[in-house]
Amino acid sequence: MSSTATPPLEQPAARRRARASIALVFAVHGAVSGSFVTRIPWIQDRLDLSPGQLGLALVMPAIGSSLAMPLAGRITHRHGGRAAVRGLLSLWCLALALPALAPSLPVLCAVLLLYGATAGMADVAMNAQGVEIEQRLGRSIMSGLHGMWSAGGLLASAFGILAAHLALDARLQLAVTALALLALAQPVCRGLPDLRAAAGAEAPPRFALPPRSSLVIGLVGFCAVFAEGASMDWSGVYLRDVTGASATLAAASYTAFSLTMAVSRLAGDAVIRRLGAVRTTRLGGAVATAGGLLVVAADRPALAIPGFALLGVGIAVTVPLAFAAAGRIGGNPSQAIAGVATVTYTSGLIAPAVIGALAQATSLTVSFGLVTALALALLLSAGALRRAEQHADGRGTAHAPADRSRPGTTATDPESTGSPTGGSLTAR
Repeated sequence: MSSTATPPLEQPAARRRARASIALVFAVHGAVSGSFVTRIPWIQDRLDLSPGQLGLALVMPAIGSSLAMPLAGRITHRHGGRAAVRGLLSLWCLALALPALAPSLPVLCAVLLLYGATAGMADVAMNAQGVEIEQRLGRSIMSGLHGMWSAGGLLASAFGILAAHLALDARLQLAVTALALLALAQPVCRGLPDLRAAAGAEAPPRFALPPRSSLVIGLVGFCAVFAEGASMDWSGVYLRDVTGASATLAAASYTAFSLTMAVSRLAGDAVIRRLGAVRTTRLGGAVATAGGLLVVAADRPALAIPGFALLGVGIAVTVPLAFAAAGRIGGNPSQAIAGVATVTYTSGLIAPAVIGALAQATSLTVSFGLVTALALALLLSAGALRRAEQHADGRGTAHAPADRSRPGTTATDPESTGSPTGGSLTAR
Protein backbone atom coordinates (compact mmCIF):
# COMPACT_ATOMS: atom_id res chain seq x y z
CA MET A 1 0.00 0.00 0.00
CA SER A 2 1.01 3.49 -0.63
CA SER A 3 1.93 5.41 2.47
CA THR A 4 -0.69 7.96 1.45
CA ALA A 5 -3.46 5.38 1.73
CA THR A 6 -4.90 6.66 4.99
CA PRO A 7 -8.36 5.71 6.14
CA PRO A 8 -10.84 7.92 4.27
CA LEU A 9 -13.94 6.93 6.25
CA GLU A 10 -13.51 9.24 9.22
CA GLN A 11 -17.18 10.03 9.75
CA PRO A 12 -19.39 7.39 11.43
CA ALA A 13 -22.09 7.93 8.82
CA ALA A 14 -19.62 7.30 5.98
CA ARG A 15 -18.39 4.13 7.69
CA ARG A 16 -21.90 2.82 8.18
CA ARG A 17 -22.83 3.62 4.59
CA ALA A 18 -19.77 1.88 3.16
CA ARG A 19 -20.27 -1.16 5.39
CA ALA A 20 -23.97 -1.47 4.50
CA SER A 21 -23.35 -0.95 0.79
CA ILE A 22 -20.68 -3.62 0.42
CA ALA A 23 -22.82 -6.05 2.48
CA LEU A 24 -25.72 -5.54 0.08
CA VAL A 25 -23.40 -5.98 -2.91
CA PHE A 26 -22.44 -9.40 -1.56
CA ALA A 27 -26.12 -10.22 -1.00
CA VAL A 28 -27.04 -9.29 -4.59
CA HIS A 29 -24.19 -11.42 -5.95
CA GLY A 30 -25.35 -14.37 -3.86
CA ALA A 31 -28.95 -13.84 -4.96
CA VAL A 32 -27.98 -14.29 -8.62
CA SER A 33 -26.32 -17.61 -7.81
CA GLY A 34 -29.21 -18.78 -5.63
CA SER A 35 -31.74 -17.95 -8.33
CA PHE A 36 -29.93 -19.99 -10.97
CA VAL A 37 -29.23 -23.18 -9.05
CA THR A 38 -32.85 -23.73 -8.03
CA ARG A 39 -33.84 -23.95 -11.71
CA ILE A 40 -31.10 -26.32 -12.88
CA PRO A 41 -33.52 -29.30 -12.84
CA TRP A 42 -35.94 -27.30 -15.05
CA ILE A 43 -33.17 -26.55 -17.54
CA GLN A 44 -32.11 -30.20 -17.57
CA ASP A 45 -35.67 -31.35 -18.27
CA ARG A 46 -36.27 -28.76 -20.99
CA LEU A 47 -33.14 -29.72 -22.92
CA ASP A 48 -33.44 -33.45 -22.04
CA LEU A 49 -29.86 -33.57 -20.75
CA SER A 50 -28.25 -36.71 -19.35
CA PRO A 51 -26.23 -36.42 -16.12
CA GLY A 52 -23.03 -36.38 -18.15
CA GLN A 53 -24.30 -33.62 -20.45
CA LEU A 54 -25.48 -31.55 -17.51
CA GLY A 55 -22.10 -32.02 -15.84
CA LEU A 56 -20.39 -30.74 -18.98
CA ALA A 57 -22.59 -27.66 -19.01
CA LEU A 58 -22.09 -26.97 -15.31
CA VAL A 59 -18.32 -26.96 -15.62
CA MET A 60 -18.51 -24.00 -18.00
CA PRO A 61 -19.16 -21.32 -15.33
CA ALA A 62 -15.99 -22.35 -13.51
CA ILE A 63 -13.97 -22.20 -16.73
CA GLY A 64 -15.36 -18.79 -17.59
CA SER A 65 -14.70 -17.54 -14.08
CA SER A 66 -11.11 -18.77 -14.04
CA LEU A 67 -10.35 -17.23 -17.43
CA ALA A 68 -11.92 -13.85 -16.65
CA MET A 69 -10.86 -13.25 -13.03
CA PRO A 70 -7.49 -11.64 -13.95
CA LEU A 71 -9.37 -9.04 -15.98
CA ALA A 72 -11.18 -7.76 -12.90
CA GLY A 73 -7.97 -6.46 -11.35
CA ARG A 74 -7.15 -4.50 -14.49
CA ILE A 75 -10.69 -3.11 -14.73
CA THR A 76 -10.55 -1.98 -11.09
CA HIS A 77 -7.08 -0.53 -11.59
CA ARG A 78 -8.28 1.52 -14.56
CA HIS A 79 -11.79 2.60 -13.54
CA GLY A 80 -11.75 2.50 -9.74
CA GLY A 81 -13.43 0.18 -7.29
CA ARG A 82 -16.91 1.69 -7.26
CA ALA A 83 -17.30 1.77 -11.05
CA ALA A 84 -15.82 -1.72 -11.40
CA VAL A 85 -18.20 -3.23 -8.87
CA ARG A 86 -21.22 -1.44 -10.35
CA GLY A 87 -20.44 -2.45 -13.93
CA LEU A 88 -19.41 -6.03 -13.27
CA LEU A 89 -22.23 -6.71 -10.81
CA SER A 90 -24.70 -5.35 -13.37
CA LEU A 91 -23.37 -7.73 -16.02
CA TRP A 92 -23.63 -10.61 -13.56
CA CYS A 93 -27.27 -9.76 -12.86
CA LEU A 94 -28.13 -9.61 -16.57
CA ALA A 95 -26.34 -12.90 -17.24
CA LEU A 96 -28.84 -14.66 -14.95
CA ALA A 97 -31.53 -14.50 -17.65
CA LEU A 98 -29.46 -16.30 -20.28
CA PRO A 99 -29.17 -20.00 -19.26
CA ALA A 100 -32.91 -20.69 -19.35
CA LEU A 101 -33.10 -19.24 -22.88
CA ALA A 102 -30.55 -21.69 -24.34
CA PRO A 103 -32.19 -23.92 -26.99
CA SER A 104 -29.52 -26.64 -27.00
CA LEU A 105 -26.56 -28.05 -25.08
CA PRO A 106 -23.86 -26.23 -27.12
CA VAL A 107 -25.62 -22.90 -26.66
CA LEU A 108 -26.10 -23.61 -22.95
CA CYS A 109 -22.38 -24.29 -22.58
CA ALA A 110 -21.52 -21.02 -24.34
CA VAL A 111 -24.00 -19.07 -22.23
CA LEU A 112 -22.72 -20.59 -18.99
CA LEU A 113 -19.15 -19.72 -20.00
CA LEU A 114 -20.21 -16.07 -20.21
CA TYR A 115 -22.27 -16.43 -17.02
CA GLY A 116 -19.21 -17.68 -15.15
CA ALA A 117 -16.97 -14.95 -16.56
CA THR A 118 -19.22 -12.19 -15.25
CA ALA A 119 -19.55 -14.00 -11.91
CA GLY A 120 -15.80 -14.30 -11.40
CA MET A 121 -14.99 -10.72 -12.33
CA ALA A 122 -17.73 -9.32 -10.10
CA ASP A 123 -16.56 -11.56 -7.26
CA VAL A 124 -12.97 -10.32 -7.46
CA ALA A 125 -14.02 -6.67 -7.65
CA MET A 126 -16.38 -6.82 -4.70
CA ASN A 127 -13.92 -8.76 -2.53
CA ALA A 128 -11.24 -6.17 -3.30
CA GLN A 129 -13.65 -3.41 -2.30
CA GLY A 130 -14.60 -5.29 0.87
CA VAL A 131 -10.96 -5.74 1.88
CA GLU A 132 -10.19 -2.06 1.39
CA ILE A 133 -13.22 -1.03 3.44
CA GLU A 134 -12.19 -3.50 6.13
CA GLN A 135 -8.71 -1.97 6.30
CA ARG A 136 -10.10 1.51 6.71
CA LEU A 137 -12.62 0.45 9.36
CA GLY A 138 -9.82 -1.25 11.30
CA ARG A 139 -11.86 -4.37 12.09
CA SER A 140 -12.76 -7.60 10.37
CA ILE A 141 -15.97 -7.54 8.31
CA MET A 142 -15.28 -10.18 5.66
CA SER A 143 -16.90 -13.06 7.53
CA GLY A 144 -20.13 -11.10 7.75
CA LEU A 145 -19.89 -10.13 4.09
CA HIS A 146 -19.60 -13.73 2.99
CA GLY A 147 -22.45 -14.55 5.32
CA MET A 148 -24.48 -11.92 3.48
CA TRP A 149 -23.59 -13.64 0.19
CA SER A 150 -25.07 -16.88 1.52
CA ALA A 151 -28.09 -15.02 2.91
CA GLY A 152 -28.71 -13.46 -0.50
CA GLY A 153 -28.54 -16.88 -2.11
CA LEU A 154 -30.90 -18.26 0.50
CA LEU A 155 -33.50 -15.55 -0.03
CA ALA A 156 -33.33 -15.87 -3.81
CA SER A 157 -33.60 -19.65 -3.62
CA ALA A 158 -36.84 -19.24 -1.66
CA PHE A 159 -38.32 -17.42 -4.66
CA GLY A 160 -36.94 -20.17 -6.88
CA ILE A 161 -38.70 -22.79 -4.78
CA LEU A 162 -41.95 -20.87 -5.04
CA ALA A 163 -41.53 -20.57 -8.81
CA ALA A 164 -40.87 -24.31 -9.12
CA HIS A 165 -43.87 -25.08 -6.93
CA LEU A 166 -46.10 -22.91 -9.13
CA ALA A 167 -44.57 -24.51 -12.25
CA LEU A 168 -43.54 -21.11 -13.59
CA ASP A 169 -41.49 -21.05 -16.75
CA ALA A 170 -37.88 -20.51 -15.68
CA ARG A 171 -37.30 -18.21 -18.66
CA LEU A 172 -39.81 -15.74 -17.27
CA GLN A 173 -38.79 -16.15 -13.64
CA LEU A 174 -35.06 -15.68 -14.23
CA ALA A 175 -35.61 -12.72 -16.58
CA VAL A 176 -37.78 -10.90 -14.03
CA THR A 177 -35.34 -11.72 -11.24
CA ALA A 178 -32.40 -10.50 -13.30
CA LEU A 179 -34.06 -7.13 -13.92
CA ALA A 180 -35.08 -6.77 -10.27
CA LEU A 181 -31.54 -7.48 -9.03
CA LEU A 182 -30.09 -5.13 -11.65
CA ALA A 183 -32.37 -2.37 -10.41
CA LEU A 184 -31.31 -3.06 -6.81
CA ALA A 185 -27.60 -3.11 -7.62
CA GLN A 186 -27.51 0.48 -8.90
CA PRO A 187 -28.44 2.36 -5.69
CA VAL A 188 -26.51 -0.16 -3.60
CA CYS A 189 -23.25 0.52 -5.43
CA ARG A 190 -23.61 4.29 -5.06
CA GLY A 191 -22.80 3.91 -1.37
CA LEU A 192 -19.37 2.43 -2.02
CA PRO A 193 -16.27 4.60 -1.56
CA ASP A 194 -14.49 5.46 -4.82
CA LEU A 195 -11.23 3.56 -4.31
CA ARG A 196 -8.70 4.08 -7.09
CA ALA A 197 -5.20 2.96 -7.92
CA ALA A 198 -2.43 5.13 -6.52
CA ALA A 199 -0.68 7.37 -9.03
CA GLY A 200 2.03 5.46 -10.87
CA ALA A 201 0.89 2.04 -9.62
CA GLU A 202 1.53 -0.78 -12.08
CA ALA A 203 -1.33 -2.81 -13.48
CA PRO A 204 -1.74 -6.19 -11.77
CA PRO A 205 0.12 -9.15 -13.35
CA ARG A 206 -1.82 -11.76 -15.29
CA PHE A 207 -0.14 -14.72 -13.63
CA ALA A 208 2.02 -15.47 -10.59
CA LEU A 209 3.70 -18.85 -10.07
CA PRO A 210 2.45 -20.31 -6.76
CA PRO A 211 5.03 -21.46 -4.18
CA ARG A 212 5.19 -25.15 -3.30
CA SER A 213 4.49 -24.43 0.37
CA SER A 214 0.94 -23.38 -0.49
CA LEU A 215 -0.03 -26.53 -2.37
CA VAL A 216 -0.54 -28.77 0.69
CA ILE A 217 -2.77 -26.19 2.29
CA GLY A 218 -4.53 -25.82 -1.05
CA LEU A 219 -5.49 -29.49 -0.94
CA VAL A 220 -7.49 -28.81 2.22
CA GLY A 221 -9.44 -26.16 0.34
CA PHE A 222 -9.72 -28.50 -2.66
CA CYS A 223 -11.75 -31.01 -0.61
CA ALA A 224 -14.13 -28.35 0.70
CA VAL A 225 -14.69 -26.63 -2.65
CA PHE A 226 -15.36 -29.95 -4.38
CA ALA A 227 -18.06 -30.78 -1.82
CA GLU A 228 -19.51 -27.28 -2.11
CA GLY A 229 -19.65 -27.32 -5.90
CA ALA A 230 -21.15 -30.81 -6.00
CA SER A 231 -23.82 -29.93 -3.44
CA MET A 232 -24.79 -26.61 -5.01
CA ASP A 233 -25.10 -27.93 -8.55
CA TRP A 234 -26.33 -31.46 -7.98
CA SER A 235 -28.39 -31.44 -4.79
CA GLY A 236 -31.64 -30.63 -6.60
CA VAL A 237 -31.06 -33.33 -9.21
CA TYR A 238 -30.09 -35.80 -6.46
CA LEU A 239 -33.28 -35.13 -4.50
CA ARG A 240 -35.43 -35.58 -7.59
CA ASP A 241 -33.76 -38.60 -9.19
CA VAL A 242 -32.54 -40.58 -6.17
CA THR A 243 -35.12 -39.85 -3.48
CA GLY A 244 -38.12 -39.16 -5.71
CA ALA A 245 -38.64 -35.63 -4.40
CA SER A 246 -41.03 -33.21 -6.05
CA ALA A 247 -39.73 -30.22 -7.97
CA THR A 248 -40.44 -28.03 -4.94
CA LEU A 249 -38.47 -30.23 -2.55
CA ALA A 250 -35.66 -30.62 -5.07
CA ALA A 251 -35.28 -26.84 -5.18
CA ALA A 252 -35.40 -26.76 -1.36
CA SER A 253 -32.20 -28.82 -1.14
CA TYR A 254 -30.14 -25.80 -2.16
CA THR A 255 -32.03 -23.72 0.41
CA ALA A 256 -31.00 -26.08 3.22
CA PHE A 257 -27.41 -26.04 2.04
CA SER A 258 -27.34 -22.24 1.65
CA LEU A 259 -28.98 -21.67 5.04
CA THR A 260 -26.44 -23.71 6.94
CA MET A 261 -23.58 -22.10 5.01
CA ALA A 262 -24.87 -18.63 5.90
CA VAL A 263 -25.34 -19.38 9.60
CA SER A 264 -21.97 -21.11 9.87
CA ARG A 265 -20.14 -18.23 8.18
CA LEU A 266 -21.80 -15.67 10.43
CA ALA A 267 -20.84 -17.68 13.52
CA GLY A 268 -17.50 -18.91 12.20
CA ASP A 269 -15.25 -16.26 13.71
CA ALA A 270 -16.31 -17.10 17.26
CA VAL A 271 -15.71 -20.81 16.71
CA ILE A 272 -12.29 -20.23 15.17
CA ARG A 273 -11.21 -17.98 18.05
CA ARG A 274 -12.21 -20.66 20.54
CA LEU A 275 -10.95 -23.81 18.80
CA GLY A 276 -8.24 -22.64 16.41
CA ALA A 277 -7.90 -23.38 12.71
CA VAL A 278 -6.94 -27.06 12.93
CA ARG A 279 -9.64 -28.10 15.39
CA THR A 280 -12.27 -26.09 13.55
CA THR A 281 -11.33 -27.76 10.27
CA ARG A 282 -11.39 -31.22 11.85
CA LEU A 283 -14.76 -30.55 13.41
CA GLY A 284 -16.05 -29.29 10.08
CA GLY A 285 -14.69 -32.35 8.30
CA ALA A 286 -16.45 -34.64 10.77
CA VAL A 287 -19.76 -32.83 10.34
CA ALA A 288 -19.41 -32.82 6.53
CA THR A 289 -18.60 -36.54 6.53
CA ALA A 290 -21.70 -37.26 8.59
CA GLY A 291 -23.74 -35.20 6.14
CA GLY A 292 -22.28 -37.03 3.15
CA LEU A 293 -23.05 -40.41 4.69
CA LEU A 294 -26.62 -39.31 5.31
CA VAL A 295 -26.99 -38.21 1.68
CA VAL A 296 -25.58 -41.50 0.36
CA ALA A 297 -27.84 -43.56 2.62
CA ALA A 298 -30.95 -41.46 1.93
CA ASP A 299 -33.91 -43.13 0.28
CA ARG A 300 -36.28 -40.24 0.97
CA PRO A 301 -36.03 -36.43 0.92
CA ALA A 302 -36.37 -36.21 4.71
CA LEU A 303 -32.90 -37.78 5.03
CA ALA A 304 -31.15 -36.20 2.06
CA ILE A 305 -32.02 -32.57 2.84
CA PRO A 306 -30.53 -32.69 6.38
CA GLY A 307 -27.50 -34.40 4.85
CA PHE A 308 -26.91 -31.51 2.48
CA ALA A 309 -27.45 -29.12 5.37
CA LEU A 310 -24.71 -30.85 7.39
CA LEU A 311 -22.39 -30.68 4.39
CA GLY A 312 -22.96 -26.93 4.34
CA VAL A 313 -22.11 -26.59 8.04
CA GLY A 314 -18.98 -28.70 7.72
CA ILE A 315 -17.31 -26.88 4.82
CA ALA A 316 -18.46 -23.31 5.47
CA VAL A 317 -15.24 -21.89 6.91
CA THR A 318 -12.64 -24.31 5.54
CA VAL A 319 -11.62 -22.31 2.47
CA PRO A 320 -11.29 -19.07 4.46
CA LEU A 321 -9.04 -20.88 6.92
CA ALA A 322 -6.92 -22.30 4.10
CA PHE A 323 -6.44 -18.85 2.58
CA ALA A 324 -5.58 -17.35 5.95
CA ALA A 325 -3.06 -20.13 6.60
CA ALA A 326 -1.40 -19.51 3.25
CA GLY A 327 -0.99 -15.87 4.17
CA ARG A 328 1.11 -16.84 7.20
CA ILE A 329 3.77 -18.88 5.41
CA GLY A 330 6.75 -17.89 3.33
CA GLY A 331 8.06 -14.46 2.54
CA ASN A 332 5.41 -13.59 -0.04
CA PRO A 333 1.90 -14.08 1.41
CA SER A 334 0.15 -12.90 -1.75
CA GLN A 335 1.94 -15.50 -3.84
CA ALA A 336 1.10 -18.25 -1.35
CA ILE A 337 -2.56 -17.22 -1.36
CA ALA A 338 -2.53 -17.33 -5.16
CA GLY A 339 -1.24 -20.90 -4.95
CA VAL A 340 -4.10 -21.95 -2.68
CA ALA A 341 -6.55 -20.19 -4.99
CA THR A 342 -5.18 -22.12 -7.97
CA VAL A 343 -5.76 -25.46 -6.26
CA THR A 344 -9.19 -24.61 -4.88
CA TYR A 345 -10.46 -23.09 -8.12
CA THR A 346 -9.33 -26.23 -9.93
CA SER A 347 -11.59 -28.19 -7.60
CA GLY A 348 -14.54 -25.97 -8.43
CA LEU A 349 -13.70 -26.37 -12.10
CA ILE A 350 -13.75 -30.16 -12.16
CA ALA A 351 -16.36 -30.99 -9.49
CA PRO A 352 -19.54 -30.64 -11.61
CA ALA A 353 -18.05 -32.62 -14.49
CA VAL A 354 -16.64 -35.36 -12.25
CA ILE A 355 -19.97 -35.79 -10.48
CA GLY A 356 -21.82 -35.92 -13.80
CA ALA A 357 -19.37 -38.34 -15.42
CA LEU A 358 -19.36 -40.66 -12.41
CA ALA A 359 -23.16 -40.54 -12.23
CA GLN A 360 -23.34 -41.38 -15.92
CA ALA A 361 -21.05 -44.39 -15.44
CA THR A 362 -22.52 -45.56 -12.13
CA SER A 363 -25.07 -43.51 -10.18
CA LEU A 364 -25.49 -40.23 -8.34
CA THR A 365 -25.26 -42.16 -5.08
CA VAL A 366 -21.76 -43.32 -5.99
CA SER A 367 -20.88 -39.77 -6.99
CA PHE A 368 -21.77 -38.48 -3.55
CA GLY A 369 -19.81 -41.33 -2.06
CA LEU A 370 -16.80 -39.54 -3.56
CA VAL A 371 -17.94 -36.28 -1.96
CA THR A 372 -18.15 -38.07 1.39
CA ALA A 373 -14.64 -39.47 0.96
CA LEU A 374 -13.29 -35.98 0.31
CA ALA A 375 -15.08 -34.71 3.41
CA LEU A 376 -13.29 -37.43 5.38
CA ALA A 377 -10.00 -36.39 3.76
CA LEU A 378 -10.72 -32.86 4.97
CA LEU A 379 -10.87 -34.17 8.53
CA LEU A 380 -7.64 -36.14 8.14
CA SER A 381 -5.68 -33.38 6.38
CA ALA A 382 -6.55 -30.53 8.76
CA GLY A 383 -3.11 -30.81 10.35
CA ALA A 384 -1.67 -29.10 7.27
CA LEU A 385 -2.91 -25.84 8.75
CA ARG A 386 -0.84 -26.34 11.90
CA ARG A 387 2.42 -25.55 10.13
CA ALA A 388 1.06 -22.14 9.21
CA GLU A 389 -0.07 -21.51 12.79
CA GLN A 390 3.37 -22.49 14.13
CA HIS A 391 5.09 -20.32 11.54
CA ALA A 392 2.83 -17.42 12.44
CA ASP A 393 3.57 -17.83 16.15
CA GLY A 394 7.27 -17.66 15.36
CA ARG A 395 6.82 -14.42 13.44
CA GLY A 396 4.30 -12.95 15.87
CA THR A 397 1.65 -12.55 13.20
CA ALA A 398 -0.84 -15.21 14.13
CA HIS A 399 -3.57 -12.67 14.58
CA ALA A 400 -2.96 -10.83 11.35
CA PRO A 401 -3.47 -13.23 8.44
CA ALA A 402 -2.53 -11.70 5.14
CA ASP A 403 -5.66 -12.77 3.30
CA ARG A 404 -8.54 -10.58 4.30
CA SER A 405 -10.81 -11.51 1.42
CA ARG A 406 -12.24 -14.50 3.25
CA PRO A 407 -14.29 -14.97 6.42
CA GLY A 408 -12.56 -15.39 9.74
CA THR A 409 -9.67 -13.03 9.13
CA THR A 410 -8.60 -9.68 10.46
CA ALA A 411 -7.32 -6.55 8.88
CA THR A 412 -3.61 -5.90 8.69
CA ASP A 413 -1.60 -2.73 8.36
CA PRO A 414 -2.44 -1.26 4.96
CA GLU A 415 1.24 -0.92 4.16
CA SER A 416 2.01 -4.58 4.80
CA THR A 417 0.10 -6.17 1.94
CA GLY A 418 -1.20 -5.26 -1.48
CA SER A 419 -4.70 -5.11 -2.74
CA PRO A 420 -6.24 -8.36 -3.96
CA THR A 421 -6.57 -6.78 -7.34
CA GLY A 422 -2.84 -6.45 -7.58
CA GLY A 423 -2.58 -2.66 -7.31
CA SER A 424 -2.52 -0.25 -4.43
CA LEU A 425 -5.78 1.56 -3.86
CA THR A 426 -6.46 4.96 -2.41
CA ALA A 427 -9.79 6.65 -1.84
CA ARG A 428 -10.90 9.93 -3.20
